[in-house]
Amino acid sequence: ALACSSAGSIGGRTAAFGQAMALKPNGIVINGFDAVEQAPALEQAKAAGIPLVSWHAGPVIGPDEKSGVFANVSTDAMQVSTAAADWAYTDAKGKPGVVIFTDSTYAIAIAKADMMKAEIERLGGKVLEYVDTPIAETSQRMPQLTTSLLQKYGDAWTHSLAINDLYFDFMGPSLAAAGKAGTDAPINVAAGDGSESAYQRIRAGQFQKVTVAEPLNLQGWQLVDELNRAIAGEKWSGYLSPLHVVTADNVEFDGGPKNAFDPENGYRDQYKKIWGK
Repeated sequence: ALACSSAGSIGGRTAAFGQAMALKPNGIVINGFDAVEQAPALEQAKAAGIPLVSWHAGPVIGPDEKSGVFANVSTDAMQVSTAAADWAYTDAKGKPGVVIFTDSTYAIAIAKADMMKAEIERLGGKVLEYVDTPIAETSQRMPQLTTSLLQKYGDAWTHSLAINDLYFDFMGPSLAAAGKAGTDAPINVAAGDGSESAYQRIRAGQFQKVTVAEPLNLQGWQLVDELNRAIAGEKWSGYLSPLHVVTADNVEFDGGPKNAFDPENGYRDQYKKIWGK
């Protein structure tokens, strides 16, 4: 197995896929590539008969005949988004003022953000702003953006909903500079992924209260299993990985001490049995 890094850019993803194709592999695993963005590259692999499996390549889970992906591995992004929005609504006692952060580079990010917006509005809450800012530029953009939003909305901004944890990696200093304590509003809630830094913030009560985490290790094992199935000419597994609403109350369970959601359900042993290991 050989890893080709995209360096977090559209051009980098295109180049990385080209490198993978040049190797004439038995299969390709796409991690975090948007299937729509990279449609021409995926079409080349499909035409060459190279099996493709992916992680977070789009809002569709499992096979995607249009893109040629044998199986896209993910939790149900719409369930993740709904869970995040519901938590924020409940935490605000039915009166949330929400800012949503997303990145239109990714179809799945827009689908998640749209679902969060729809759920908050369905429940009767208010979406103050829908912010489209690139994930790859959060370190540069989020500090000033946070300050600007605080100046614009003040105490009306009760909760942030972001499509993943990265947006909150760079908000803390700006919130602290505005006199906010770690547990003050705006309360930060992430609809994925359950990063190490998110776990640390939640445990410490520092500028994030919730992440709707995904079992990234389990999904890695599933990607290998799906690729085995694709190469062997079998059907995809049909497995949908679980989500986990991580808060300070449950942060120490199911992998929490290692700052990750890792279900204690014996999945490694089950996959080894499937593979005859």
